[in-house]
Amino acid sequence: MPLDKTSQAGELLPALHVRQRYNISDMTLWRWEKDPKLSFPAPIRINGRRYWRLTELQSFELRQSSQREAA
Repeated sequence: MPLDKTSQAGELLPALHVRQRYNISDMTLWRWEKDPKLSFPAPIRINGRRYWRLTELQSFELRQSSQREAA
């Protein structure tokens, strides 16, 4: 069954698109995944590749912007 990007779970972005979205390297993305203080969304692994739900990334961005405004 093929992966439907617009399924109920929402659009999935591959690691390349996530790196482009934040203008970061793959190593930085890996570090973000491992940093518990950052609370970066965990990837979904499909056939060894990492994907992120767009809605979870948008929630992460909102949390980050509200933390910057509070500082």
